Amino acid sequence: MAVALTTKTAWKLQEITAHSSNVSSLVLGKSSGRLLATGGNDCRVNIWSVNKPNCIMSLTGHTTPIESLQINTNEELIVAGSQSGSIRVWDLEAAKILRTLLGHKANICSLDFHPFGSFVASGSLDTNIKLWDVRRKGCVFRYKGHTEAVRCLRFSPDGKWLASAADDCTVKLWDLAAGKIMFEFTGHTGPVNVVEFHPNEYLLASGSSDRTVRFWDLEKFQVVSCIEEEATPVRCVLFNPDGYCLYSGFQDSLRVYGWEPERCFDVVVVNWGKVADLSICNNQLIGVSFAQSIVSSFVVDLSRVTKSGSIPHGLMKDDEPLVPPTPMGSSLRRIYDRPSTSCSKPQSRVKHNSESERRSPSSDDDRDEKESKAEIQNPEDYKEIFQPKNAICRTPPRNEPFPPPPEDEPVTAKETVKPSQAADVQASLPKQELPDPVQRPPIASSAPSSRTEPSVIPAARNEPIGLKASDFLPAVKNQSQTELVDEEAMSQIRKGHETMCVVLTSRHKNLETVRAVWSTGDIKDSLEVGFVYYSPATSRETTPK
Repeated sequence: MAVALTTKTAWKLQEITAHSSNVSSLVLGKSSGRLLATGGNDCRVNIWSVNKPNCIMSLTGHTTPIESLQINTNEELIVAGSQSGSIRVWDLEAAKILRTLLGHKANICSLDFHPFGSFVASGSLDTNIKLWDVRRKGCVFRYKGHTEAVRCLRFSPDGKWLASAADDCTVKLWDLAAGKIMFEFTGHTGPVNVVEFHPNEYLLASGSSDRTVRFWDLEKFQVVSCIEEEATPVRCVLFNPDGYCLYSGFQDSLRVYGWEPERCFDVVVVNWGKVADLSICNNQLIGVSFAQSIVSSFVVDLSRVTKSGSIPHGLMKDDEPLVPPTPMGSSLRRIYDRPSTSCSKPQSRVKHNSESERRSPSSDDDRDEKESKAEIQNPEDYKEIFQPKNAICRTPPRNEPFPPPPEDEPVTAKETVKPSQAADVQASLPKQELPDPVQRPPIASSAPSSRTEPSVIPAARNEPIGLKASDFLPAVKNQSQTELVDEEAMSQIRKGHETMCVVLTSRHKNLETVRAVWSTGDIKDSLEVGFVYYSPATSRETTPK
């Protein structure tokens, strides 16, 4: 008997063409779960509303591809770091550039906003971490210690610490006020991709390319537990808002973990590829991924995901749990003390590291900021989201979850696989493959098998609606040859290579002849020689004899 399609756990929400070139980075707004920012090789930052097809705003000014993005807690500011090491901060509500921050010497790999003050932390391929004061447009402090690229930065919920993850396989914890390292966590055997603070307790989670998730105690500075032997590298992690579990994004799957003891509560197979970011809103988890210029968004219904309370496979003996479950609501560690007002910038040990960081804003910076623009491409959505009439309840609406797809659409993500079933089949299946626990017969459809047109049309399109560019191109004799392999493409590129080399060699000889005559000081003879070799009356250059 087929399972009703209305009981989907995960589904594909949307697919958009986000940029005219490849997408290089993206980030979700964590407050609403509805704001999406994408950065591309076209040096633009595009702002989207999740599940809407049109770009709201396009931010320009960078001259190299966007490598990292971050949105602040209120979803009013966005910071973007580029391949050249420059950082720009935009005000989304005012639709203008706020600051340009210069100082890094290589790619910006990670960014994060301070939860209370107007500060931004940046990590770079140059191994340095910088703390910026957005108001005074200057670097407050530089943290040195990593030996390779800094891939992720996170401020603690109370705003006193900064955690950094890097390709040198370490996680470091920095004291912002003291301006020094507190502790270095070692144990990962591969580059550490992500770190995340527990929302309440002194606990830190880190995910690595070594396919492990580690939990660190921030009071005792020791490892709490480690979840090992996953199929693929950990790409992103996110604690549930209540702090009872951790969601980890892997290649085509979402896993739900507990840490005392370490266990996997649930596994959800989602066909999202290499997921890049996660956000939670309305008891739904939103995941986004990108491939070339396409950005895809997915939804996981958390009401159908096991988050706690169950005894995982392997921890039962004689129908009794080996480890008693931790009571809900109990805290094993110290809880963060959040300030009631905005924190002031660190006063003690504030240090300027170089003359370039100590200097005041120059005219070059002002000119650079004038060249940065915020192009509003969808005024209606812009006013609805960033300038709502009711300032208390921001839109897009935060109280309406995304509905599952209609029953007549095929399931794009498999149903939940329980830990007991996943553990039994993982040993016998190739990595990244989990079967559907319920065998479903093929779904009969009365619709024709012809390919349907995409329902989403990108805002930045280069052709009229309803027309196909292929209708105006030469017909291809063999349809199977439309996609060329690398060898065929290279052979076509090389076809004119020999001819071009001959032409360039001839031009070089002609220029050498003109240069030799010119060096004698006889301008008249030089012009005559140049006229002979490059006569406008001839269709090609004259080869010297």
